[in-house]
Amino acid sequence: MPLANQPADPTCLGRVAGGRSPCLIPYARPWLSYQQQLDQLIERGITVTDRDAALSYLERIGYYRLSGYWYPFRRFEPPAEWESKRETRATDQFCPDTHLLDAVELYLFDKKLRLLVVDALERIEVALRVDLAYLLGKRNTFAHLDRSYFHPSFIRQPVFRGSHQTRFEAWMEKYRGLVKRSKEDFVRHYHQRHGEELPIWVAVEVFDFGAISQLIGMMKVSDQQHIASKYGLDWQVFASWIYGLSYLRNICAHHSRLWNRNVTTQVKLPKPREVQWCDFLARDDERLAKPFVLLAITRHLLKVICPNTQWHLRLRDHLLTFPTQKSVRKLGLVNMGYIENWLEWW
Repeated sequence: MPLANQPADPTCLGRVAGGRSPCLIPYARPWLSYQQQLDQLIERGITVTDRDAALSYLERIGYYRLSGYWYPFRRFEPPAEWESKRETRATDQFCPDTHLLDAVELYLFDKKLRLLVVDALERIEVALRVDLAYLLGKRNTFAHLDRSYFHPSFIRQPVFRGSHQTRFEAWMEKYRGLVKRSKEDFVRHYHQRHGEELPIWVAVEVFDFGAISQLIGMMKVSDQQHIASKYGLDWQVFASWIYGLSYLRNICAHHSRLWNRNVTTQVKLPKPREVQWCDFLARDDERLAKPFVLLAITRHLLKVICPNTQWHLRLRDHLLTFPTQKSVRKLGLVNMGYIENWLEWW
């Protein structure tokens, strides 16, 4: 008989059938009614001061979505001796004085944060479409379809390690899909009057942020630098920033948790003294893995596109409303990877 909290077969934590994937654990958690979900949370230590309101949150937002916001308030403990990982692990119990409203208010803060970010990214996306159409269109009306207008090495790279598909092939597949799925009248009108292939200044209007990022990443260095210079950046830094904002756009588009997310795609930073606010990051990998740097990048690009914008001030004001918690575990902008003196240069 295995020890308590120990898997029946500890070898599951190692190699399986020659691979490195752990044994799969059958999912056995039962369906629970809203009332049962709330009772379970209370049993685990969450304080609920208004049961009707709490049930309403579970019905409108959902237990699983809210769980990402109460996760930081759970108790953590060291791993068991037989576990190979060294990180602490979350238990089902919550820290003292944790209220359900602590999680709900974080959720509402995050929701408004995403809406603010989408507003800025829309303007950046539209501006980048113009940048691409103007530059590539000057080369050729259909430059986006012709490999010769892109960097020969960049377009031949595999789309990911081990793939037989090149970056250009992957981009073309994505682009064709965007055109095919488009319901825009201008696409149908153009096809009826002129044929299948859209000129670059029409094609950009079906690009999503991912397509923009992929296309920029394949352009010739001189063309990438031409666009990057508009934003005061080196071409490699610029490409990484646009890729990072594409990731940010996907988070917001899918209504995913943003405020303290671990960013899987870390951006490059300019050389010292090229962009003043970046110097405060001091190549801090932990901060680069949090969303604050992406918010600062959004601010930087938007202020170039719209010099009179007040967006960064609206974002600043929202960040300063970060909710306080009743829980003994306190969270704040530090969990977003903020830069200590950000108010001085923001």
